[in-house]
Amino acid sequence: MLETFHPLVRRWFERRFGEPTEPQALGWPEIAARRDVLVSAPTGSGKTLAAFLYGLDGLLRDGVAGRLEARTRVLYVSPLRALSNDVEKNLRRPLEELEAEARAEGLPSPGIRVQVRTGDTPQSRRQAIVRNPPHVLVTTPESLYLLLTAERGRALLADVETVIVDEIHALARDKRGAHLALSLERLEALARRRPQRIGLSATVHPIEEMARFLVGAERVDRAGRPRCAIVELGRRRAFDLAIEIPRDELSSVASNDLWSETYDRVAELVRAHRATLVFVNTRRLAERAAHALGERLGTERVAAHHGSLSRARRLRTEEALKSGALRAVVATSSLELGIDVGEVDLVVQLGSPGALHVALQRVGRSGHVKGGTPKGRLFPMSRDELVECAALVRGIRRGALEAIRPPDAPLD
Repeated sequence: MLETFHPLVRRWFERRFGEPTEPQALGWPEIAARRDVLVSAPTGSGKTLAAFLYGLDGLLRDGVAGRLEARTRVLYVSPLRALSNDVEKNLRRPLEELEAEARAEGLPSPGIRVQVRTGDTPQSRRQAIVRNPPHVLVTTPESLYLLLTAERGRALLADVETVIVDEIHALARDKRGAHLALSLERLEALARRRPQRIGLSATVHPIEEMARFLVGAERVDRAGRPRCAIVELGRRRAFDLAIEIPRDELSSVASNDLWSETYDRVAELVRAHRATLVFVNTRRLAERAAHALGERLGTERVAAHHGSLSRARRLRTEEALKSGALRAVVATSSLELGIDVGEVDLVVQLGSPGALHVALQRVGRSGHVKGGTPKGRLFPMSRDELVECAALVRGIRRGALEAIRPPDAPLD
């Protein structure tokens, strides 16, 4: 499949990655044929690059030929602002390396540009984006909606050829997803050419329901089958997963002694690993747990990460974890999805994650490389949570997932 890419792209990929992963090998022919595609594969299997590489290849071909115009052609929609920033950074490195490849061969610089437009983006940068459109725009559903309501924003989006919807399961289950579906239809009506839609997810069931959500009601046949290529590589994956049981009997409510014992054990696990993500279910607990672990490990080695923190602080925390300056980060769902946080080798969950797909996403943050084994430790804080965690572990080992049902035509 690599022979269909520009020689520069092919050589860069082979040097960086060697052989394509399964999602890439199976997804690229469908993407090259400009079909709508839904790729569902385990975390760390190269789905994001599978979605992006054909679009980047087309931009590079035009760039080295000197015909690349300042038009936004690839639109990436992420459910999290932090994930948008992460994808932008992970795109810049390949683009810089491709630029270097072109210069080394005496070819013109492709000059491919990528920008992020989210609620965190300063007003001056937002204005610069519409004045000088990037070739790849990374955004969130809410910011896409705002762009569609403004005349200059609609002009920016008129040339979009490919829309990538990442972590589609996190959007499809509620009215935020219904809102995005409406925006995708508005974009289609606006664009000069119907944009190809590519959906990505590590945890999605039922797969055809997600494909219908991705392509829209107009592209479903009489039997209810979506006109969409589906690349599904299964949910079964080897996990190193265990439940940590305290010395004392669990009750209906966690005591102060239980919390103290739990923090002591988590600190012990953190010391035994390079980098640990500790997931909790509330922002208040994230701050409290980060403080307690900081007392045991050193305040400079532990940080909290959640949606109420400023963008600058969140980014500093992510970079510190990647660089090894932090041993542990206590997070809510803000780090649950596909954000690159470096070589995390352990995930700890305080309390029950509450759902199979949440547990899979969170534990999957560890071992987030090709061939890696995610490692997770669950700490139930009550008898009820112990039963939930036991059911979650059993379900994950069986490859089970909750069914996602998008809202049916919500009138609001």
